[in-house]
Amino acid sequence: MEQLTVLDAGFLEAEDSDRHASLAIGAIAVLDGPMPRPEKVMASLAERALTVPRLHQLLHTQPLDLGAPHWADDTNFDAAHHIRYTALPAPGDDAAMYRWAADIMERRLDRDRPLWECWIVDGLASGRWAILLKVHHCIADGIAATRLLSRLCDDGGLAGPGAKLQAAGGPAAFGPVEWIGKAWRISSGLPAAAMQAVHGALDIVTGLLRPAAATSLTGPVSSMRRYATGEVSMDDVDTVCREFGVTVNDVALAAITDTFRNTLIRRGEKPTRDALRTLVPVSVRTADADGRTDNRVSVMLPYLPVDKADPVQQLRAVHSRLSRAKASGQREAGNILASAANAIPFPLTAWTVRALTRLPQRGVVTVATNVPGPRNRLRVMGCEIVRLLPIPPLAMQLRTGIAIMSYADRLAFGVIGDYDSAPDVSELARGIERAVARLVDISIGHWRSTPMGTLQLVEGG
Repeated sequence: MEQLTVLDAGFLEAEDSDRHASLAIGAIAVLDGPMPRPEKVMASLAERALTVPRLHQLLHTQPLDLGAPHWADDTNFDAAHHIRYTALPAPGDDAAMYRWAADIMERRLDRDRPLWECWIVDGLASGRWAILLKVHHCIADGIAATRLLSRLCDDGGLAGPGAKLQAAGGPAAFGPVEWIGKAWRISSGLPAAAMQAVHGALDIVTGLLRPAAATSLTGPVSSMRRYATGEVSMDDVDTVCREFGVTVNDVALAAITDTFRNTLIRRGEKPTRDALRTLVPVSVRTADADGRTDNRVSVMLPYLPVDKADPVQQLRAVHSRLSRAKASGQREAGNILASAANAIPFPLTAWTVRALTRLPQRGVVTVATNVPGPRNRLRVMGCEIVRLLPIPPLAMQLRTGIAIMSYADRLAFGVIGDYDSAPDVSELARGIERAVARLVDISIGHWRSTPMGTLQLVEGG
């Protein structure tokens, strides 16, 4: 019996704490046409879904949370409940696709069935079509969900009909002696840098408890969502990385910083130093867990520097703060805390998580999650996926969230927002594109202003 870890089950508790929250994650694959016959696509996807055990398993919970939820095969599984077809009205532009995607993502998944949906949508502009995969966060983190999507594609590492996709084993039912033994094994196995992890844990707790500056970015949400995307060239991002000695994640978060700064100013609010504490998930997935369907993430909680107007200062501040957060042990602390929680009897952790998720959350303002996508172009039934667009969830009184995903030569930003309190998600997405373009212009300007840059320009001319 495969049980959910405390982290996996925590996403269920977070969803239950707010009737307007829907903790499903998703991705839209936009494909070149023409689209094959819908019934043929649906049959092919159904056959491929059967190779992934988690996609035909039900979630079983215990009364009063006396035991961890566990997965069990759905003996009445019917792919028609999960794979559906629709078509956009003409002209099938991005705005129509985003509105449709928001409608799909805002609805909670039915817990009486396996917790996923796959939508096939026809009628996109330029003769294109799309597939939207939606899975509950208790099943998978961003990396695991991307693996699931790949398995629905042609040559996506699909195994034979009888093969199993190995899932992480959850905590077993504990008696007192077994619990003490497991707790001792975990505590005695802590690395030499345990003190660093303690400091990291204190940073995380302090970040969650210390309220951020009051802005319109946090507060209650409705049950409706808005969605938009921004896309930039990986070559452009690499240009900025080389010029300033930063990472792709630094560039992405600097662009997010700039667009949120402009959003606050546009809303008549002051972008102060403590206005944008951001939850940045960090993967702790090891190579041996690459094929497992579960959640393996820790967190960092940096303030993004929306108080700075200069884009280079924003970029350098983001790089410095992320480096400091990594050095502080936040990543290690989150991982150790999650492992330690699995050594505690499940009722205690479940009741604690439920109580915490029902408290007003004022420390974190938004989430920015970065998922490395496939480097090669994927196909479904011979049609090439030309765009891959991530969709994050909304919960815990966060009114906006951003997912970042690389695919082939593009970096996509999926922005989701509450329909009523975050009506400007399209402007947030456009602002990210403008911020990256501005950093690219600055990078090229820096190169041209150097003696070597001048020499190269002369030689090239």
